[in-house]
Amino acid sequence: MITKQQLLSIDFAGETSKPPAAEPLQQKWRGGIDFANRYGVRCCLCAVLFLAAALTGVQSAPASEFPFEFREGLLWIEVSIPQSKVPLNFLVDTGAGVSVINLSTSKRIGLKFGRKVMVHGVGTMLTGYWQERMSAKVGDVELPREYLSVDLEKLSSSCERRVDGLVGADFFRGRVVQFDFDAQKIRLLKPEKKVRSDEALPLQLRTCGIRVPISVNGHKRQWVRLDTGCATALQWVTSDVRPEQCARRMAIGLVGISIPQTETTVGLGEHKFEKVPTGLHKTAIFPGEAGLLGNGLLSRFSTVTIDAKAGCLVLGKIRPAN
Repeated sequence: MITKQQLLSIDFAGETSKPPAAEPLQQKWRGGIDFANRYGVRCCLCAVLFLAAALTGVQSAPASEFPFEFREGLLWIEVSIPQSKVPLNFLVDTGAGVSVINLSTSKRIGLKFGRKVMVHGVGTMLTGYWQERMSAKVGDVELPREYLSVDLEKLSSSCERRVDGLVGADFFRGRVVQFDFDAQKIRLLKPEKKVRSDEALPLQLRTCGIRVPISVNGHKRQWVRLDTGCATALQWVTSDVRPEQCARRMAIGLVGISIPQTETTVGLGEHKFEKVPTGLHKTAIFPGEAGLLGNGLLSRFSTVTIDAKAGCLVLGKIRPAN
């Protein structure tokens, strides 16, 4: 049976990706937004493991925190900006290299567009715009001020609520950020003393996104994008699985494509997960990465902490199965 999924990967390329702000930013940001649906959910947003014990930070009480709603496999937050009397619906998407605002939302609240950007989607291309700097908050927490305006109407129409924007990997730079899936809170933590922990994975926060190492089906550990904008468990780049081992599902983003599906065994830290629903790709979704690690697996842990300062991903306890 063919199931509709949402899949949209975008790539910012060329000198036009530089925003017009006075503060310099890295050029050629590469932001990935991969949307996929799992088990009939209509909207899903889909971005070298070392098992040795690693030095990780033990965090004190959070410097600040704000709620998120784990809905449709995605992390929804309410964002306040001066230009809007009502909060905007944003998704927290570590798979996006930069933060994004829906093009129609930008027009509605009267933001001025700046430099044009070519945005490469799955099988297509569209235009985005760096816009004027914007003050945005969730609770008392300041969000990035630079946003790329991109048409997210395809995504919005497949979700149960409007998507006004995405908080990307730029929010995590230089921070220790914890996702608490039990309490549905996002916490900004202060690192303290160091202790040894077996639950820490190495983490790289590059200009194009965040990646961590995992193993799949006993293969050598590979780097994959840590993608809280991906509601599925795993999107994997491989040619090892034979066609007869796969089902196929329809993905609808900017264009309709069909993604083979199978089940894999995934090693993540000390943990091994079997029969993980996995989308298969023959070519890399993003250069230097073997796929996307999404919320289907991340939400199996009570907490997931991105420590960009120490360069590690700290996993909490396994949550009871529903």
